[in-house]
Amino acid sequence: MALFEKKKASKVTLDDTVPLSAVIEAAQNMETHIDYVIRVQRGPVTENCWQINRRYSDFAALHENLKISAIPLPLPPKKVFGNMEREFVAERQRALQNYLNIVLANQLLSNSLHVKQFLDINNYSANFQEIALQHVSMFFRSEPHWEVVEPLKDAGWRIRKHYFLIKPKEQPKVRQVLSWSDPGPDKFLSDKDLLAILKILPTVQHPFIYPVTFATANENGGIAIRTFHATGTLRDFHCKAKPKNHFLKKYGKPKTYTDFNLMNIKTYGRQILEALKFLHDKGIPYGHLHLGNVMLEGNTCRLLDIENSFLGLPSLYRQYFTQFKKINTTECIDIYCFGHLLYEMVFGESLNAATKDDFPAHLPPPVKAVLESILTTESCKTGLPSVDNLIADPLFSDVPMGNSEFKPQLKVPTKLKEVVKSAKDRIEKRLLEEQKVISSYRRLSKAHAFHMSDGEKRKRKKSSRKRMSQQLAEENGVSENGATSPASPGGSESGSSTSARAASPAPRPASPADSKVD
Repeated sequence: MALFEKKKASKVTLDDTVPLSAVIEAAQNMETHIDYVIRVQRGPVTENCWQINRRYSDFAALHENLKISAIPLPLPPKKVFGNMEREFVAERQRALQNYLNIVLANQLLSNSLHVKQFLDINNYSANFQEIALQHVSMFFRSEPHWEVVEPLKDAGWRIRKHYFLIKPKEQPKVRQVLSWSDPGPDKFLSDKDLLAILKILPTVQHPFIYPVTFATANENGGIAIRTFHATGTLRDFHCKAKPKNHFLKKYGKPKTYTDFNLMNIKTYGRQILEALKFLHDKGIPYGHLHLGNVMLEGNTCRLLDIENSFLGLPSLYRQYFTQFKKINTTECIDIYCFGHLLYEMVFGESLNAATKDDFPAHLPPPVKAVLESILTTESCKTGLPSVDNLIADPLFSDVPMGNSEFKPQLKVPTKLKEVVKSAKDRIEKRLLEEQKVISSYRRLSKAHAFHMSDGEKRKRKKSSRKRMSQQLAEENGVSENGATSPASPGGSESGSSTSARAASPAPRPASPADSKVD
């Protein structure tokens, strides 16, 4: 039994948000079927890659799993006869590559467990839902006040965060949501300090932060319990989705959307900014803002999942903001994420890109100005506005806040504040290190692309021809100058002439007789 009682690692070092890329390098004829050889790479580091073999049937199985999203995907059709012919295999390889490109370009699909298992089975072979249920069952042994009603399988996009609908035993009609999270790569709190800070979360009071009923943690992960809200999050409201459904079904390609008018955008935006300001003033890192982490109650928005940063979970938009060195603090991350949230409210769909430089002219000027101040390439490179800047912006400054029924409150002991600040600094340090790696590889990639460009190839060919011509000319010149004279074997022609001139007598001075004309 000792083998099974080893203490598990206190955090998962693999960052699930680092994007995977895949290139089909070859097609192998295995007599009974074709194997497609795929090179998979995690992130920008070319050494971080591996090779997998997949059959067409594997692609078809992946496609079946992704159908729940209703996103149109161009899987090439099945062919019974002639599917081993060389021309057909080459054509299918190109079509399958296009299929992979489209899947991996979609943030929702690329983060799904189905895609991760297809490309990286070594890291994603575990039954994560079952493991989470075991941890939750152990929790209920020590806290027997609740019981599980049903698991909310794949309700969220995170592979290592799982949700369960529960009920208090003393209030069987009440429904609550329990979330279990494995510690992520940004967990820099000790297990003791993590437990201490999570215990404080139920005491947080703020009109725009959704309350936590109970929170705890151990060396395997963390738990947070909140009241179940039937209408769900801002993204559920926008997609007209049921909170309990699979996240791909809810958010992939909804049949209809709920539009946000300008007043919604102003009001919800201001409320979210007020919540961010409160956390920033308290020194609490957040970094997990998106429509799915904002609960909508009536006309009030309230932030969710404040525990994520303490548990070290990576941000949904991490693959985007790691491209910009100016986005180097947790506060900057919140502003960048706010830009993506605002974009989704305005346009009704996710940006699915790091930046956007061309916004439609018909946008209301205040909305366009805020989006440009956050999401353009130049703003990401030169610096983003602060929360205070945005609250003072004309788009949000005139939104009435009203009188809250309770005063915002979050009391963190001084010693714990220092621990949280240290963890925040280490989160930002890891971000900076990752940005340096990405920047370095991007420079190398640009240099290689420039070196391999058609113009550079032509210049190199022209330069090479010129050098060869010069070399041939020099060789010909040496050959001519080095030809052997018959009169003086082994000597040069110029050398023989010089010798001859040196051997001949010097001319005598002219005399008057020489000048006479005959």
